[in-house]
Amino acid sequence: MGHGNETQTSEFLLLGFAEDPEVQPLLFGLFLSMYLVTCSGNLLIILAIISDSHLHTPMYFFLSNLSLCDICLSSTTVPRMLASIQAQSRVITYAGCITQMYFFLLFGGLEDFLLAVMAYDRFVAICHPLHYTVIMNSRICILLVLGSWTMSFTQSCLQGLMVLRLSFCSHVEIPHFFCELRQMVQLACSDTFLNYLVTYFVAVALGGGPLVGVLFSYCKIVSSIRAISSSQGKYKAFSTCASHLTVVSLFYCTSIGVYLSPAASHNTYSGAPSSVMYTVVTPMLNPFIYSLRNKDIKGALKKCFGRKTCKVPFVLW
Repeated sequence: MGHGNETQTSEFLLLGFAEDPEVQPLLFGLFLSMYLVTCSGNLLIILAIISDSHLHTPMYFFLSNLSLCDICLSSTTVPRMLASIQAQSRVITYAGCITQMYFFLLFGGLEDFLLAVMAYDRFVAICHPLHYTVIMNSRICILLVLGSWTMSFTQSCLQGLMVLRLSFCSHVEIPHFFCELRQMVQLACSDTFLNYLVTYFVAVALGGGPLVGVLFSYCKIVSSIRAISSSQGKYKAFSTCASHLTVVSLFYCTSIGVYLSPAASHNTYSGAPSSVMYTVVTPMLNPFIYSLRNKDIKGALKKCFGRKTCKVPFVLW
């Protein structure tokens, strides 16, 4: 498109899911319920870990960070969508759209790195149990979390700055319920070659890296479990990573399914319902997966709600 038709738009239109006014109250109630369940469930996980000194271990330290990340990830997209449905307005400012995209990239990338860190923790616990407390000491755990934040912050800033250099037409409609990076780049009027180059580089280096780490960790874990002679020992070893493996499968299968599907490269509504799986459903299911399969979490919640108050400070192991 010629440069004469390019302007810096001041607002975008988030088209969302449906235009039928009768469907909007149903969507509002559905997503409000899912958001409340997500926040309350993950807050309960954090509260249980803080209140029980037996859970002040590396595995639950990483889990508390994952729960916080899930709350932030859902809070990046769902409240804005609920406000749009309530106000019956699909307009979002340019600054608001860029901000939402940045925080979504930040917390989405953080969850990716945290899942890889948790896989490494399970690898050390199962494959090197005698050296676990030495390897996964408090300093290393804090550095791993800070490293995850740093890498995620770097990639979100990089991609956010790349979008800021783009020019958009005066009337931009985003066929999504939030400002998603791929949709914004596709709707730009200026040259996007450099944006796609950076996006692919980040996806391979920072997206594929954690996935390779997870796969490598679980290959070693499976190999170690197979070497255990007793069936009871195999079950006990596998049970320590079953919840994490379920969450990893849910997160990667839904996100990869969205971005590698044939519809992912087209400017259609089809990406919005699929994106709900890893932006809303997965953060909502994580606390259920960890609490239903974990006796320690359930015991900590019972102890916490059995008291009148929970004032035990969070002390690293």
